[in-house]
Amino acid sequence: MKRPLAASLFALALAACATAPTIYGPATGPSSVGFSEQRIETGRYRVTFRGGPGAPAAQVADYALLRAADLAIADGYDWFRVVDRYTAQSGEGGGPRVSIGAGGGSGGYRSGVGVGLGTSFNLGGGPAIVQSIEVLMGKGRPAPAGPEVYDAREVRRTVGTRI
Repeated sequence: MKRPLAASLFALALAACATAPTIYGPATGPSSVGFSEQRIETGRYRVTFRGGPGAPAAQVADYALLRAADLAIADGYDWFRVVDRYTAQSGEGGGPRVSIGAGGGSGGYRSGVGVGLGTSFNLGGGPAIVQSIEVLMGKGRPAPAGPEVYDAREVRRTVGTRI
């Protein structure tokens, strides 16, 4: 009886460890890993990238920039400027948990005293980072030079090689 229970708990723990990896691709749902975008007007987009549990914030930010670069190139633009940036963390790092416990009880004419013991293991991998940026795209030389202005092809070349 104890072996099947232990095997079931172990299988459950392994299944819970299978969290969504952070890959560069379109999100398949509102809370799925990946990118999504919304066109606000011509040459202006809101790009969101949702990382998997435990993904580094820098990776999530880079993937949001990469999606903005891909959109700029596809629409015939040379550069883009980040005009607004929002980063959020979903979850508390909890994720699925497995608990193990012991105890005692009584029944009929016999009784027993038990002491309960419990522990849990975090199997979630950490919080998920969501990066949302609003970008304004342009052609030719970037008029407003600055730290939030990116060359679309250069971002595609540098960040794209890391995926």
